[in-house]
Amino acid sequence: MPLTHIQCKNAKARSKAYRLPDGGGLFLWVTPTGSRIWRMRYRFPKGGKENTISLGSYDILKLAEAREKRAEIKRMIAENINPMTSKREELENVKEELANTFKDVARKWYEFNKHKWTERNAGYVWRRLEQNMFPYIGNVPITQLKRKQIIEAIRHKEDEGHNDLAHRLAQYSRQICSYAVHEEIIESNPALELTESLKKYKKEHHAALEAHEIPHFLRTLERNDARLYATTRYAIKLLMLTFVRTNELINARWEEIDFNNAQWTIPAERMKTRVPHIVPLSTQTLELFRLLYEMHGNREFVFPNQVNPRKTMSNSTILRGLYQLGYKGKLTGHGFRATAMSAIQEKLGYRYEVVDRQLAHAPKTKVQAAYDRAKFLDERTKMMQEWADFIDECASSGKIIKTNFGG
Repeated sequence: MPLTHIQCKNAKARSKAYRLPDGGGLFLWVTPTGSRIWRMRYRFPKGGKENTISLGSYDILKLAEAREKRAEIKRMIAENINPMTSKREELENVKEELANTFKDVARKWYEFNKHKWTERNAGYVWRRLEQNMFPYIGNVPITQLKRKQIIEAIRHKEDEGHNDLAHRLAQYSRQICSYAVHEEIIESNPALELTESLKKYKKEHHAALEAHEIPHFLRTLERNDARLYATTRYAIKLLMLTFVRTNELINARWEEIDFNNAQWTIPAERMKTRVPHIVPLSTQTLELFRLLYEMHGNREFVFPNQVNPRKTMSNSTILRGLYQLGYKGKLTGHGFRATAMSAIQEKLGYRYEVVDRQLAHAPKTKVQAAYDRAKFLDERTKMMQEWADFIDECASSGKIIKTNFGG
């Protein structure tokens, strides 16, 4: 007699496990603990050895669904497919899916690529994903991930007005899914052209000085009504003279400064391009470094943290200093790079390629990437001295960098 739903529901535990047959090999197995599990006996191939396969718990699989499973197994046997082998493959596929969630694949992509980034930028990439993508799609198997799910996750930031971050998240998602395609985890990339579904935005450039604004800024810096520490003022002036990135400056170590050859070599691990970078030092820049050496030469860092000298100056110190000088919204540390690019071309007549190489921008082509770190070095050395001289001439009081600049 076939089972009824009431019989299955009311099946009670006994001292020993027992079965309630439904016919066709299907039966409900009731254990002494009260668990009710659907099982099925079958022979594969027909007339061969008898096997028993578990179909699932009664709490999940009700009588009607269990009978559907029985019919499915009978169809498989008729097609000469072993249900036991097929189930193992199915379980392996499920395990593989669970081991390749979006977060898991993102972590593999991150580990594969992080050597290309500075430690600071690598931290930014992972935190952005951790805070903005994983809460929404982190646990979704990437084989099941839909474009709509990715877009909806990104739009949470777009709706908050963080358009730049939204576009970055779209870029990361595309690269993660592309990695999954190359690793043969998925067949196609669901994150292509995500930006087409996002709001268009104009990327804001860092606030920078125009060439004619340099004299006033220098006078403000030297007058120091904001009462900035000497180290902060030296850092600001060095950013202007060398136009390196703020992070590259504040993490400078004394071992990188070659006073004899007037060069500062920034190691690859601190460069955004992951390539060592040579900064020719003008006489004015060397003088500033000497002043700083008198102050901090016994430390590892050129700009040690005031509270903990084993660490570097805070990344926000220079920006706060510019705010205190009255340049909030008018100038950032990164803005000195834009100022140098335009002023050196306009006022000193240097070619774009020379200034761009000194800015250490990522090569745009394979041909450019083939040049070594010393490209245009002689011309750059001459340019950096002329730039320092130009800055001096911009100040109405003559030479701005003096040995008594501190205080």
